[in-house]
Amino acid sequence: MELRVECYAGYKGNERPRVFFMDGRRFEVRVLLDTWYGPDDEYFKILADDGNLYVLRHRHADLEGIWTLEAYRKADGSSPGFDTGASV
Repeated sequence: MELRVECYAGYKGNERPRVFFMDGRRFEVRVLLDTWYGPDDEYFKILADDGNLYVLRHRHADLEGIWTLEAYRKADGSSPGFDTGASV
């Protein structure tokens, strides 16, 4: 799966995702629900315009700044492994 992310660029550069593309589909970030940081990564829990929840990971350790999809949950809650009530 190919993932490409366009970010809001504030005073610190690329600060948060605003649009992402997966397998040729465009998703607009409606709500940024949570953000957390690891030693080499940033994670963003978002609600997209399709009504589904996603956790995107931005890896800073790589020069390219690679993005990956870490978690996904359909709006009806049918996808396992993602708890909407707590930070992932």
